[in-house]
Amino acid sequence: MAHSGPMKPMTAARSGALAGRARVPGDKSISHRSLMFGALSIGETTIDGLLEADDVLNTAGAMRALGADVVRDAGGRWHVRGLGVGGLIEPSNVLDFGNAGTGSRLCMGLVGTHPFATTFVGDASLHKRPMGRVLAPLREMGAEVLARSGDRLPLTIRGPKSPTPISYRLPVASAQVKSCVLLAGLNVAGVTTVIEPVATRDHTEKMLAGFGAELSIETASDGARVIRLQGRPEFRPQAITVPGDPSSAAFPIAAGLIVPGSDVVVENVMLNPTRTGLLDTLVEMGADLAIVNRRLSGGEEIGDVHVRHSVLKGVTVPAERAPSMIDEYPVLAVAAAFAEGTTTMLGLDELRVKESDRLSAVAAGLAANGVVHEEGHDWLKVTGGGRIGGGTVATHMDHRIAMAFLVMGLASGEPVSVDDVTMINTSFPEFHGLMTALGAAIVPAGDA
Repeated sequence: MAHSGPMKPMTAARSGALAGRARVPGDKSISHRSLMFGALSIGETTIDGLLEADDVLNTAGAMRALGADVVRDAGGRWHVRGLGVGGLIEPSNVLDFGNAGTGSRLCMGLVGTHPFATTFVGDASLHKRPMGRVLAPLREMGAEVLARSGDRLPLTIRGPKSPTPISYRLPVASAQVKSCVLLAGLNVAGVTTVIEPVATRDHTEKMLAGFGAELSIETASDGARVIRLQGRPEFRPQAITVPGDPSSAAFPIAAGLIVPGSDVVVENVMLNPTRTGLLDTLVEMGADLAIVNRRLSGGEEIGDVHVRHSVLKGVTVPAERAPSMIDEYPVLAVAAAFAEGTTTMLGLDELRVKESDRLSAVAAGLAANGVVHEEGHDWLKVTGGGRIGGGTVATHMDHRIAMAFLVMGLASGEPVSVDDVTMINTSFPEFHGLMTALGAAIVPAGDA
């Protein structure tokens, strides 16, 4: 689990110019899906660059529990021998996903149309997160759910013997809900349809096609994206190279922009258009940011992001951009604290149901460090200028809150502390080493 030991406070202090090249861990979204799709293939899928963080390792454990053979060789390559679509077996124990919201929700879709019972548990943070948005379509397909009040973990899903294909219009823009329905539809005879009024990250669709699923994507007259998936395909095993996670890359990129004199290159970053909202926003703010060495890897565009310290200016980030940068708002808020003027971020309601109430956690962290801001139900305004730092941030077991405010401390007038960094292992275990190699002053609290 993400928080099984004692809390580990950390402090970041004003640093000299950051410099060098860094390579962030593999993308978490691709890593989860690679393991799951490999488990549904007949034959061996190989995965290079898998993110070896707690969230993904919990997904690997779940695939083993469902009958797949999942091993890591001495060279760091992962091998998954699957059971074919519809071939998963009932697990003999609960599936423990720790802090992994994506892993748990996608796996609910994976097992939700199999005729056996699966029990999901996680850490204290995951047990607080609502699961109703993915359980609703699974119930429509015939699954039975036994859950706590509010459809929270721990919960058990029992799939039907004859699941029903559905046409499901997403009530919120969520790649997790879309992916849950599509994964459930794999084991359903007939066509499962997902309608998304606002496009979200499309990794699931790309990977479905790569493994051999029959699906079509078109745009409806109202602009909605309509995805139709033919059930019961035969998956072909793949050789996958996982590109760098843009959500992890956001931290050294933001640090390079706000720490005076910095010149940083972050290599091998995924540039899927559904994931580049932060880069687009930073450029609008005046960032000295260039993408070099663009190339394709496994159907995804990747490149190296080169940033230099920049004088940023406040902008308005439209609500429709939120799906392409939903995990990056904490570090954007930090960058906005060092910008001239006010940055307004709209359409942030999804942040209320992340690892923490991430919007409130960001606002509280800004307040603790003297940053002028306003918080609304689904918006945040951050005004730069003034003296920043000197506070301790409550992370609420949220890895992105911890990393974002450590980045703040690197450019602040006074050090910034966070109450815990243990949960950073859920997504970015190399964070401390990578940042200090660039010149960041991040040390255990009390040593600053």
